[in-house]
Amino acid sequence: MGITFAVNPSIFDVRARPNTDIGEALSNAWKQACASPTQSELRIPKGTFKLKRATLNGPCKAPIKINLQGTLQAPSDPAGFKDGDGWVTFERIDKLTLMGGGSFDGQGKGVWGKHCSQGQYCSKLPINVRFDYVTNSIIQDVISRDSKQFHINVLGGQNITFSRVRVDAPEDSANTDGIHIGRSNGVNIIDSIIQTGDDCVSLGDGSKQITVRNVTCGPGHGFSIGSLGKYKDEKPVEGVLFKGCTMKNTMNGVRIKTWPDSTDGLASNMHFEDINMENVGNPILIDQEYCPWNNCNKKVPSKIKLSNVSFKNIHGTTTSSIAINLICSSGYPCQNVAVENIDLKYNGPEGRITSQCKNVKPKTIGKQNPPPCIAI
Repeated sequence: MGITFAVNPSIFDVRARPNTDIGEALSNAWKQACASPTQSELRIPKGTFKLKRATLNGPCKAPIKINLQGTLQAPSDPAGFKDGDGWVTFERIDKLTLMGGGSFDGQGKGVWGKHCSQGQYCSKLPINVRFDYVTNSIIQDVISRDSKQFHINVLGGQNITFSRVRVDAPEDSANTDGIHIGRSNGVNIIDSIIQTGDDCVSLGDGSKQITVRNVTCGPGHGFSIGSLGKYKDEKPVEGVLFKGCTMKNTMNGVRIKTWPDSTDGLASNMHFEDINMENVGNPILIDQEYCPWNNCNKKVPSKIKLSNVSFKNIHGTTTSSIAINLICSSGYPCQNVAVENIDLKYNGPEGRITSQCKNVKPKTIGKQNPPPCIAI
């Protein structure tokens, strides 16, 4: 997808001295650019600039490009942010291009694991960059670094491509999902590198027609669909493809996770293909008994119906002896699950590499290492 810009778009420069607060200058330039009746470009120059918070609202009158060449730096203190807040938020914009090689520096190192109970999701910490109800847009050649919480969050989006995006945070950064997508249709993540302390890419309810291609993940918790089923009125997940990706030293590989004792829900047509694993834990995982922190009732099965799932051409090395672990719901066993051409190697202390299944009978095709699963 591309946005064609005029040869001479209207240019709006954000003028500020490095290491000063750029907030007012950014707000003023945005208002002018957004009001332009012709295509416009907002330029943020090279250098490091302080930014307390920014919400860049549409709708705009014409396509708009943001050329971010410098680094925007968040306050180290998260005081004043509420649940779900973004530090930088793009809202209700059509035909946005964000590019330029610059960075969003969330300065999260001082808060990871300190503002919430250990292991708990910390909603009061700000998300680095939010895209709320953004459509027909491209985000490319930008960096999100050291977010206090999720790096990039997409809500209510349609027809958005993330290309050559980089997420950069250490393995011990808590709750810092790289790119999280929810209630969005037609989102592509391609040719990107995600290094973080939680899921590299996570998909919430209502994610439809999502493609993740040629993405390198690690460190991090892997690629996740879910968790699903925790909240009322969740929307179906449908049409997901992870293809041609590489995972390095991640806690998990590719997984689908739903809560036990969940609300009703559907997730279908989810496919993982041509994935290279390098020292990855739990390479292939369906977990319909997902219950972190033991704050749910595992005795009541998940009501999320999973169907049409495939794992194809997945190879490499695993740090877990159970390399394929398909734990489906006893109330709604998984339907139409295929496992094709799997070649994983394990050299750890726990014996032979194995696979296991619960409430599912997967179709196996081609090479199977580990061997087809043992029902538990």
